[in-house]
Amino acid sequence: MDQWLYLLKHLSTMDRLPSFLDKRIFGLIFEIGEIGKLTEEELMSYEASLKHKRDAESVFNSAKKSGEALGHAKGLAEGKAEGKAEGLAEGLAEGERKKAIETAKAFKEMGLPIADIAKGTGLSVEEVEKL
Repeated sequence: MDQWLYLLKHLSTMDRLPSFLDKRIFGLIFEIGEIGKLTEEELMSYEASLKHKRDAESVFNSAKKSGEALGHAKGLAEGKAEGKAEGLAEGLAEGERKKAIETAKAFKEMGLPIADIAKGTGLSVEEVEKL
């Protein structure tokens, strides 16, 4: 309590914070007191520098958010493209398998040996026998 009274009583005449005052607690108050001592011109310059600093931080934060959104959109697009490629590959593989089965059925009807049909179509001997 005594430190508060001392600070409030002598703040207008201090040019630095006394060492016996805790800088973590009284430092901000001292800085505010320093701002209060500024001339009108110095105060305008100080406020302009604060505005510039806040504007720069705002631009940085906006760019960061845009970058995150762009990264999300890019990831989404890459995921869709990858999913389409996988779907296409699976569809082609399934189509090729159906074609191989149809071919194997036709060869089987022609009386070709099952081992040859399996070898020519890529199906297993068991799969050809089940047809």
